Amino acid sequence: MAKNILIAFDGSDNALRAVEFVGSHLSPDCDVTLFCVMPGTESLYSAQSPELTAYFLEQQSVLCAFENKKRKLLDAALKKARKHLMKCGFDGDRITIQLNEVHKGIARDIIREANKKAYDLVVMGRKGHAGIKEFFLGSISEKVLHGLRSGNLLFVD
Repeated sequence: MAKNILIAFDGSDNALRAVEFVGSHLSPDCDVTLFCVMPGTESLYSAQSPELTAYFLEQQSVLCAFENKKRKLLDAALKKARKHLMKCGFDGDRITIQLNEVHKGIARDIIREANKKAYDLVVMGRKGHAGIKEFFLGSISEKVLHGLRSGNLLFVD
């Protein structure tokens, strides 16, 4: 039985379904980490296009406001997920919330966290916000599946 669970969480409906699955199918005596990697707007600055640099600098306050709003929405979604797990009998003291800025890439950051703490189970939605990006670059869940060294991975649709 899994005792240390990582739920990769992006605030999407599929991520919430993953939380609901854990809440209804796993024993509430587990330690759960709700792990969220927030992509930052700095990726926009790496467009390698000098023509866009001035525009990005001009729009910096708008981008910062967007990032702050996104952080608030993710924070609220994480708290909702935690509350749902507690409603299912999980001890609030054993539920950890981690909202991190992207470091190496969303999938690589999830893999690093999963391997660092040797989770017994990694749970994530199969599809998130990716859309057309997923078509060209592959899904985050697929990258995590191929990148985990050990442990169990559970996808929830």
